[in-house]
Formats: sequence, structure tokens, C-alpha cells
Amino acid sequence: MARLREKFTKEIVPALSAKFGRKNILSLPRITKIVINMGVGKALEDKNRMEQAAEHLTQIAGQKCLITKSRVAVSGFKLRENSQIGCCVTLRGKRMYEFLDRLINVALPRIRDFRGVNPKSFDGNGNYSMGVSEQLIFPEIDADKVNFTQGMDITIVTSKRNDDESREMLKLFGMPFRES
Repeated sequence: MARLREKFTKEIVPALSAKFGRKNILSLPRITKIVINMGVGKALEDKNRMEQAAEHLTQIAGQKCLITKSRVAVSGFKLRENSQIGCCVTLRGKRMYEFLDRLINVALPRIRDFRGVNPKSFDGNGNYSMGVSEQLIFPEIDADKVNFTQGMDITIVTSKRNDDESREMLKLFGMPFRES
């Protein structure tokens, strides 16, 4: 069992039920999935970038990523329909908790001048989104083999439609929110 999954069932659920005064544990917030997205706009000029970005995202997530394609043509961006422009992966279950554990305890502290993540990055429906400027903060990526840095968006989707409850759950997981 993943370490954070065990922490969720033994420590976080009782703390949340005491804080919100609920006995039904199904009414408490929980993480349903984590979506990691890499937009590789430079892949239009260099096809090799797309392959490397997909390989890096696969290493970070621990499962094969999906290469996303453009839906419409935009002449201002020199973009054709069905061009490869990004890659994404959706994590659920054990892999989701393992990725969240690595993100909180290993990757985020490796960011230069890190003061915490923004506590206001919730979407109004209880989901938290954050951006990472480079893939090198993850220990799975070998810095010597990287030709370019690539950022990514990480979205943590929760079961609650309330930002405050989701924020409290992520705090109990150990998400380093900065003081606002």
C-alpha cells in the first residue's frame, strides 16, 4: 500500500471528520485523480522534442503518456490540424498516491527559492492546479541527458465541490502552501 494512502485512511480521515463534524467518511474530500499535462509548442519545429518530452513524462508518472494533438488549425501559430502539441497522463489509485508523495516530499523542495505553493490556485470546485517550470526537479530525470527544460501543469482533482475542504485535506497530506 502506498505510504500516503495509508496516512489518508489512518490519520487524515479521522482529522477531517473531527474538524468538519461528520461521521460519514464518504462525505469527506478525497483525491480522485491527478492529471499531468505538458504543452510542447516547440514540437512543431523539432519532432525530437516531442519524443523526449513524452519519455520524460512517462518516467515521472510511472505510466505511458498520451500524446495530444491539435483540434483546429491556427495560422498565426503555424499550427495545423492534428499536429502533435503536447502530452498528458492521468494517474489514479496507487500510482496517484506515489506521485503525490514524490511531488510533496522530493520534487517541490528541489525548486530553487521555493517558498511554498499558492494556496489560492483552486478552481472553485475543489480542484487544485499548479505549474512546474522544469522537469529536472523530479529525481527520475537524469540531468545529463536533458537537452531542453520543459514545464508542466499538475492538477489534483478532488471529490468535493468546496475549495476550503479540499485545501484542508491537501494541508494534512503535507502540501507546502505559502502563507497568504
